[in-house]
Amino acid sequence: MTKKKERFATKWGLILSVLGIAVGTGNIWRFPRIAAQQGGDDGAGAFLIAWLAFLFIWSIPLIIAEYGIGRNGRKGVIGSFIKVAGEKFAWMGSFIGFVATAIMFYYSVVAGWCLYYLLESLFSALPESLEQADAVWTGFQGSMLPSAFHAIVMFFGALVIIKGIKSIERINKVLIPSLLVVLIIALVRALTLPGSGAGLSYLFTPDWSTLSQPRLWLEALTQNAWDTGAAWGLILTYGAYMRNRDDITITALQTGIGNNIVSLVAAMIIFSTVFGTLGSQMTDGEILNVMQTSGPAGTGLTFMWMPQLFNEMAGGQILAILFFLALTFAAFSSLISMIELATRVFVDMGISRKKAAIAVCTTGFLFGLPSAINLEFFANQDFVWGVGLMVSGGFISFAVISFGADKFRETLVNTEETHFQLGPWWTAIIKYVIPVEVITLLGWWIYLSAAVYAPDTWYNPLSTFSVATVFVQWGIMMALFKYYNRQIAARTQSTEGTGKTNPTS
Repeated sequence: MTKKKERFATKWGLILSVLGIAVGTGNIWRFPRIAAQQGGDDGAGAFLIAWLAFLFIWSIPLIIAEYGIGRNGRKGVIGSFIKVAGEKFAWMGSFIGFVATAIMFYYSVVAGWCLYYLLESLFSALPESLEQADAVWTGFQGSMLPSAFHAIVMFFGALVIIKGIKSIERINKVLIPSLLVVLIIALVRALTLPGSGAGLSYLFTPDWSTLSQPRLWLEALTQNAWDTGAAWGLILTYGAYMRNRDDITITALQTGIGNNIVSLVAAMIIFSTVFGTLGSQMTDGEILNVMQTSGPAGTGLTFMWMPQLFNEMAGGQILAILFFLALTFAAFSSLISMIELATRVFVDMGISRKKAAIAVCTTGFLFGLPSAINLEFFANQDFVWGVGLMVSGGFISFAVISFGADKFRETLVNTEETHFQLGPWWTAIIKYVIPVEVITLLGWWIYLSAAVYAPDTWYNPLSTFSVATVFVQWGIMMALFKYYNRQIAARTQSTEGTGKTNPTS
């Protein structure tokens, strides 16, 4: 039996599916709150500068690498990583895959929040005040509903993944354009709110003194990785279904730049909303404080303030429904890519797609329950595995260097069908800049966490934001993968040519 070749049917399907990875709650839920938290007295523009810098010296180079590794290997993250770096480094590919899977555990909780707020906008009146919005958010978080909605989105994720890449492509052709249309409508209306200009002014005005703060650079890098999906292994997984004639460099640029535009639009909507609705009641400093403290780590920002935006406008109920529908679509499109990553790993090991998808989603539900029940645990996981994306980026860079960065560029990226030739600048970034970024920012983060941010609890692995909690969790997984490296490599490669990757087998 020959192995069935799964491919994206069209370039448009590939772009929308990869944007489905990149454009999600990381843009709409996470980016505005991180920008607010990293803003100085005069504005958040300096954070935007650092964030954009990392787009070109972190995200896009790594996206190019992921596409190349995935298309070359035609397997999941571990199998394709082995083909470039070698069997003895299967544990690195495993760690990359686990970081994305660990994020999936709590990301599905956020997707559940989105679905709940969609139903709220359908069946309940929009909140008219901060108190009402806070009551909805607090009441929801204090119930078992987050767990129930977490289960629902994982169930529907399994239904999509069971049918393979064609199903993923079809659903993203609906989800992503819908999201973009609604965001544009919401932006136009948000900009017409009285006082919205103050929000935009704060967002884009640089406070240059904040560029000297290491935390800003760390947050800018992790947010850009969150934004674009770079180093998650998700793009690598979709790259396995990429057609040979698709141009890797152009596709990577389209992915990264398109994604960051969506993030800026989302931030403009949120900042315009909050300043526009509270400008007559609070000073700019008080408004900013609200944005930075809406729920643990600002998690309630989107869900508390967007309903108030729609309450301020004619036809707001309908727009609220459309917005939360689009936000749910965005979250779901990203979630299915995470489920596909883990599922494809098990498919490569000879397990049928149906059994693998069911197992991944069941496990995802169980391991996501603590984040659904406890927001402090949720914040810990976001902290640990968000920073873990830097390690994943370092491992992808290592794989390319092991293969030979120039050889990788010349043979896997610049093929005969390539329209845009990738230059030596990419080699320099992959070989030198990204490793320096990883080592420097991780070292910076360790020092500041131990000496400044959590000097009394840095050694306590049970402390939410300690150095110890990160290294213990990373260390456990790395040790397990290293110990089972030989078995993982053998099992991943044992199904080559057996036909067991049939998506419906």
